[in-house]
Amino acid sequence: MATREEIEALIDAVATGDREAFARLYQHTSAKLFGIVLRILKAEAETEEAVQEVYVKIWRNADRYRAGGYSPMTWLITIARNHAIDRLRARRAAGGGIEEAEALPDAAPGPEALAMASSDRARIVDCFGRLSVDRAEAVRRAYLEGETYAELAARFEVPLNTMRTWLRRSLLKLKECLSE
Repeated sequence: MATREEIEALIDAVATGDREAFARLYQHTSAKLFGIVLRILKAEAETEEAVQEVYVKIWRNADRYRAGGYSPMTWLITIARNHAIDRLRARRAAGGGIEEAEALPDAAPGPEALAMASSDRARIVDCFGRLSVDRAEAVRRAYLEGETYAELAARFEVPLNTMRTWLRRSLLKLKECLSE
């Protein structure tokens, strides 16, 4: 895996239209982004298409990345996660239901994705374990399953602003835990 500085340099070069840098950025980051999108969409073919769209967004918006506190991987992952959630919500709005879910292929990750995930899994599980059960569940549903704040507020029977506060505070706790 490339270092933070190397990825930042690649994003900077992509912002100037450097196709070679874009190819190297893809080489260093595509497996991680694919795993994140697959986790949300749960369909390999749709994930492949979504990841292509994510890299088009990265190519077009590389000049918007600003180094300064945030990891370049965080920026890339945010683009990928948001795009996948948008696709998931569009699928739900189009009426995708149980019938569609039965037709989806097995979304189990392959060996490469499993190897990448295993290194961070224990830390993430530990950090989620430090959250209360309802807060951890809300974070999972919001950021891995794409549920909206309104859906979560209804599910947990709390006001909308309370749900926003839960998620914000939970993410701060997770960030703090993961940076230890």
